[in-house]
Order: sequence, then C-alpha cells, then structure tokens
Amino acid sequence: MSRVLAIGDIHAPATRKGYMQFCIDMYEAWDCDKVVFIGDVIDWHAISFWAKNPACPGPSDEYKLAKKCVEKWYAAFPKAKVCIGNHDERPGRLAKSVGIPEYFIKGYKTMWETPGWTWDHKFVIDKVLYRHGKGCSGIHPAWNLVNKVHQSVVIGHCHTRAGVKATCNENMRLFGLDTGCGIDERMMQFAYGHDNPVRAFLACGVVIDGVGYHEPMLCGKGEPYWDGDF
Repeated sequence: MSRVLAIGDIHAPATRKGYMQFCIDMYEAWDCDKVVFIGDVIDWHAISFWAKNPACPGPSDEYKLAKKCVEKWYAAFPKAKVCIGNHDERPGRLAKSVGIPEYFIKGYKTMWETPGWTWDHKFVIDKVLYRHGKGCSGIHPAWNLVNKVHQSVVIGHCHTRAGVKATCNENMRLFGLDTGCGIDERMMQFAYGHDNPVRAFLACGVVIDGVGYHEPMLCGKGEPYWDGDF
C-alpha cells in the first residue's frame, strides 16, 4: 500500500508563495512515498481560448517563467505522476484548432524537461482514482464523481472546493477528496474572479493506504506559510 501526496493545481507561474514548501513539509510529515500532481501544472494564460489580460506575459515569456517554476518543483519531487489538466492541454488544443496534428507538438516530458515525471490523464493507486477533475463541479465535485465511477477519487480543478466526503457499505469504504489548490489568485491570470465571494482554498491531499485525508495550507499573517516569510 502507498502513502501518496496529492498536490493541487499550481498554474505555474501563478503559484502561491510558500505552496511548494507546504507540500514538501506535508510529504515529510505524512511519510509519503509517492507524489501525484492533480493537474493544471501550467496556466498557459497567454494561449487561452478566452480573452487575455493585457497585463499578463505573452507565450514565450510565460513559458520561460513557468519553466523556472517547474524546475523547482521537479527538484523537490523528481519522481511523480502528473494528471494532465485542461490548462496543460492548451498548446495541443490550440494546435488542433488550426489543423496542426498532435505529433508536431512536443510531449509534456520534453516540453518541461521532466524525465522522471509520468504525465497521463488518470492514475489508479491502491484502487483510488486520481484525475484532474475536468467536467466536475458542484459543492462537492469529487463526491459527485465518486457516484459516477463507483470508486474513491482524488481531483483538483475546482479551486474553491477542498475536503473529504466518505461513506461505506458492507463491502467497501469510498471517499471523494477535493485537494484544493496552490494558486495565487491575486495574480493577473485570475483577475476575472476578483469579486468572487468564494476564494481559492489553498491545500493538498494525502492518501494513506487507500484512505483520504485533507491538509489546509495555513497562510494567514503569523501562520507558518504566510507570504511574508517566503
């Protein structure tokens, strides 16, 4: 059985200060032996299909900034599974929209120089399904997915949702874990949600021997992961 750290969406280069150290600390505190990035490792605001904020960097600059961020995460977690998120897919989606076949696009390992990371849309570890969560929504997105796939799941994608819901029957225990995320919603990439009354929940997930737990990132002033300390 495995001890898995599930890292929320980081949307590099728009990642919250201190989130990587928080994840490193959680990995050590829970004595984890596996790491899963739940997806949207890259933001790719510059090649979004939506309106772009003029204050954000263009494609080349965003790539360079995101690459520096990925290098730090790769140094911290050189072996990991990475769920491909909808933002990670943007280069391939944009290419297809103008008739460029997928084989002309660099693979994720090559693009981000992460030979020790395995990129795929979903993984199953100890019968628990890990996937980004694209298409999931509601107050309890992971729980909604549990009721569709009939197995325990860990997802990200919905930045404002975090926590664990669980149930059991005579034969099994099931849980749905929303990881929360590691974004810095004050950055211009997220300006579209500046007046949203529900804020991004900074957190990660841990799955120990097939049982899900949730760890909030304490980042208020005076707390361990406050921005001013990083």
